[in-house]
Amino acid sequence: MVRLPLTPTEVERGQRLGSLLRRARGERSMLETALDAGISPETLRKIETGRIATPAFPTIAAIAEVLGLSLDAVWGEINAAERRGEPVDSGARAGLAS
Repeated sequence: MVRLPLTPTEVERGQRLGSLLRRARGERSMLETALDAGISPETLRKIETGRIATPAFPTIAAIAEVLGLSLDAVWGEINAAERRGEPVDSGARAGLAS
């Protein structure tokens, strides 16, 4: 099966997701966060840098749980800038823990 290229919107959404997760992780190490979420540190690194723009739902759910983020907050945040027509990084806010 051939995977279609990502749209610019999907790439931007992935960058917002990565930025949100980096900020939510704060001073916590990438290694600790990844292992607690049951994923490899390299996978977390790729998500945080936007190289995996459309990670699997269970992966995001696991990371969000470890970071204390609600999935509703994550979804709302990565789509908020798109709805407002803002550039990639200006849409995400820190402190979304629920």
